[in-house]
Amino acid sequence: MHHVTPDGPRLAVRHGDSFIDAGISLEDVFAGRRPHASGSPVDLSSVRFAPCVPRPGKVVCIGLNYRRHAAESGATPPERPIIFSKLQNAVAACNEDIPLSDIAVEYDYEAELVVVIGRTARNLAVANAMDHVFGFCNGNDLSARDLQTQSSQWLLGKSLDHFGPIGPWIVSSDEAGDPAQMSVRCMVNGEVRQSSSAGDMIFSVAELVSFISRHFTLDPGDVIFTGTPEGVADGRPDHPWLKPGDEVVVEVGPLGRLVNRMVKPA
Repeated sequence: MHHVTPDGPRLAVRHGDSFIDAGISLEDVFAGRRPHASGSPVDLSSVRFAPCVPRPGKVVCIGLNYRRHAAESGATPPERPIIFSKLQNAVAACNEDIPLSDIAVEYDYEAELVVVIGRTARNLAVANAMDHVFGFCNGNDLSARDLQTQSSQWLLGKSLDHFGPIGPWIVSSDEAGDPAQMSVRCMVNGEVRQSSSAGDMIFSVAELVSFISRHFTLDPGDVIFTGTPEGVADGRPDHPWLKPGDEVVVEVGPLGRLVNRMVKPA
């Protein structure tokens, strides 16, 4: 996880049930520096989380990548991954408030497994793709549907400020286990809205990393939102759009609990 310090976001590493300030950033890890094992303890009850990848170079997203979500959207399952992006201003942290302005009404949640790239990836075969994955985290691909559908381009509805929270931490790929076995859940004010498994993905994590890398280079610190399962507000008959005051929780497999509150803009 990254926590905020006077010197900027700094990495903390889990040892058993405790977290230790590593004295470096995730970028330092990608550059080959090793975390300090004897740093000071970090108290999670008082720490301010930073986005678990504070400055991703690219935020790549996948659309309609769950079979049952494609069905609820009335869409034919895609034959090739649907690629779009969020801008860097969308990145937010666990416990960070998400402003919902009056520029839109149809605010939606999307619980997602997020991939963090750890090694430069270009023209990868599927068999080699997971070697370039550093780890995984929770993500919420928040979406303003009325902006998303204004045109054939989805960017406007996907890249409002703080519309891509990730966290609270990254679980390394060697500890996370098989991503296809991870559950994917989203709760709004304690009500379960999404409850599925990454096994319902149309394109696996390895297939996505390979496909993207054959079109453009993935660099260490890039993140991939791998798609959302069924149960989004847009797919429900009552369209329960998010509103200020709502609390959204995302839980994917062993990746912790990503919590964000929707608020009116300051």
